[in-house]
Amino acid sequence: MSELHVTNPATGEIIASLPIDKEETVSVKYSRARAAQPAWAATPLSQRLALMQKFRERLMAEHESLARLLSQEVGKPIRQARNELHGFLARFDYFQNQVAEVLAEEEVYREDGLRETLTQEPLGVIANISAWNYPWLVGCNVFIPALLTGNTVLYKPSEFSSLTGLAIARLFQEAGFPEDVFIPVIGGRETGAALLQEDLNGVFFTGSHATGAAIAERMAGRMVRLGMELGGKDPLYVCDDVDIAAVAAAAADGAFYNNGQSCCAVERIYVHHHIYPAFLEAFTAVVKAFVVGDPLSEETYIGALTRGPSALMTLEAQVEDALHKGARLLCGGQALEREGAFFAPTVLADTNHSMEIMLEESFGPIIGIQPVYQDEEAVTLMNDTLYGLTASVYTPDQERARKILSRMHTGTVYWNCCDRVSPHLPWTGRGHSGLGSTLSRAGILSFTQPKAWHWRG
Repeated sequence: MSELHVTNPATGEIIASLPIDKEETVSVKYSRARAAQPAWAATPLSQRLALMQKFRERLMAEHESLARLLSQEVGKPIRQARNELHGFLARFDYFQNQVAEVLAEEEVYREDGLRETLTQEPLGVIANISAWNYPWLVGCNVFIPALLTGNTVLYKPSEFSSLTGLAIARLFQEAGFPEDVFIPVIGGRETGAALLQEDLNGVFFTGSHATGAAIAERMAGRMVRLGMELGGKDPLYVCDDVDIAAVAAAAADGAFYNNGQSCCAVERIYVHHHIYPAFLEAFTAVVKAFVVGDPLSEETYIGALTRGPSALMTLEAQVEDALHKGARLLCGGQALEREGAFFAPTVLADTNHSMEIMLEESFGPIIGIQPVYQDEEAVTLMNDTLYGLTASVYTPDQERARKILSRMHTGTVYWNCCDRVSPHLPWTGRGHSGLGSTLSRAGILSFTQPKAWHWRG
């Protein structure tokens, strides 16, 4: 196939056809990025920051059209598409404000005419293989700090969000960035494989564990910096001392926002048996009120599934498996009979860990809820997973929450909140949820290599 057809998942309509990068064009783009990197690294940070500010201005000027493009391309409800761009700006501003201090030369020791200092240098040429569920946000985690620290970037957006990837590249060009500092690479699996053949200095991937593991195996032995933002099966525990209505609303939003297509979305819920029936009633009422419809409608909360038929098949199989093993269907449970890839918001009660819904990543508007009888049982079940991204506990008792969350084998924990990411804190996974960190100062340092200086004289 020589062209990539971009399809609107809400209508099935092909909205664009793009030329696919083959091995030859990938190699040419790599050579351009490699040649451009030394001059970009030598560009004063003040100039790189100034160019970034122009990029920000261009984005702000096109904010609404970029949100609509994102909504049409991936099926994201328009209000959530705008929110994604707002979130991008918050992370962007954090990196802009922190990078100078992170890159500043640090004196670590001085005595008897000997001085030791530490500097940070760019890795070189970075491959950023990004995701479709939050193309602006997960891309920002990589390409903004990578560029600010002096790396050049070969950016392969997901084949499901290529138009947004090309729009990002255009904004960099219009902001005045050197042409070969940020280069988009368009295509699917074969294009990604061709990119990995090049002599890269870093590979940063966001996506499934299966693909991340394949990339890590492909790069084994090459001594290349790897960053992996992978999936999650994120648990939430509702204790017996909560405001049930408030927590039901928060948990439902955490599970169903962005059509449930978030690595840190709530994917399984455990509820103390004392409040289990009341929580089920309140939670299901919230979910039934979610508006499913045209992603471009202001009222829509649940839009189309980006991956289309394959995503629908996964969700239908998880529902069938759960019902066969004894779960109760409280709402939803099937694809909607309408144009496009829409799945009814689905709540399954009385689930257990024999069911795929509680073990395998869903990545859709579906949730399993299981009763527990004590905190210890909740801890055991929450940790019963190969993933380790986030975990949430709702209780007004902070000490109770700390005792539970301190035992979670996850990179992030939440008390009385869920499904949120902060640029101030590292985003990092354990187990099948990934390697390395993005965001925070640790995330900036992910794109640098330290140089130790010994000064005598």
